[in-house]
Amino acid sequence: MIDPVVQALIDALRGLPGVGPKSAQRMAYHLLQHDRGAAVRLSQSLLQAVDEIGHCERCHTFSRDRVCATCLDPARDPRLLCVVETPADQGALERSGSFRGLYFVLAGAVSPLDGIGVRDIGVGPLLTRASDGVVEEVVLATNFTADGEVTAHILTEQLRQRGLKVTRLARGVPVGSELEYVDLGTIAHALMDRR
Repeated sequence: MIDPVVQALIDALRGLPGVGPKSAQRMAYHLLQHDRGAAVRLSQSLLQAVDEIGHCERCHTFSRDRVCATCLDPARDPRLLCVVETPADQGALERSGSFRGLYFVLAGAVSPLDGIGVRDIGVGPLLTRASDGVVEEVVLATNFTADGEVTAHILTEQLRQRGLKVTRLARGVPVGSELEYVDLGTIAHALMDRR
């Protein structure tokens, strides 16, 4: 029988995406048996992140400050606004080094099957931000999944009604993929070939 404290750790690790019961058990046992220092660092980092990290009030990415460093960067082009589903997607675009505009991070994608609608992902704040009189082009960089495509379609209609130029990443990004896992060269080409 597994000690309840160890089981609680395994259950907590199972909450991570892609981690099943065996992987969670393997991680828990490794941390407890072979690398308690890493376990302590992990727990401290998690506590610090939960306590100190919120969302940027302009773009909604993760930030310790009210406004993130990207939004405050004067070298960025405020006429270009790139819409992504998650902070991880924003990070992938940034690592490509191909985009010098600003971002807006949705809280996911519209997913009718999961009961997630337009109001659940921050479309209202996006429309407000995009209609600030400075933004000229909105680059939709939602994932090429069914939910990402639905989200892009809805956003395209609403943004064009406000007189904004709307572009979408080119199809160089494989269908069904998530930006976080796409190689940087593909992301760079997709940004250059956006339509």
